[in-house]
Amino acid sequence: MAKPNTQQSERRNERKNERRAAIRQVEGLKAAERAPELDGLIHERMRLGIVSALAASESLTFNDLRDLLKTTDGNISVHARKLEEADYVSCTKSFEGRIPRTEYRLTRLGREALERYLDHMEALVRAARNRV
Repeated sequence: MAKPNTQQSERRNERKNERRAAIRQVEGLKAAERAPELDGLIHERMRLGIVSALAASESLTFNDLRDLLKTTDGNISVHARKLEEADYVSCTKSFEGRIPRTEYRLTRLGREALERYLDHMEALVRAARNRV
């Protein structure tokens, strides 16, 4: 008599596993469908680096960002300006003695955009892992 209960239990577990697999597949499809919503402004490697660095700090100077991201002045300048135009980053220029100082901060809008981007990427990662 123990075998029928074991077989029933095994069948129930198989059905549960099949349902879970179907749910994971649907979640993966939903994440893939949202791929066009990916914020292309943040998705670019250098801009993602700038936004991520600023999210981890209250503010960073131009030189801090350049050195941290190991890039050129022109590269930081171009990408920071694009983020500034989107109101993801604010820029304050001042002088320390006679030396110009440019300081960047992540705006509320930039932080929200980064959160959406990270949520989207996490959903894609979960979907990819669930398919394996």
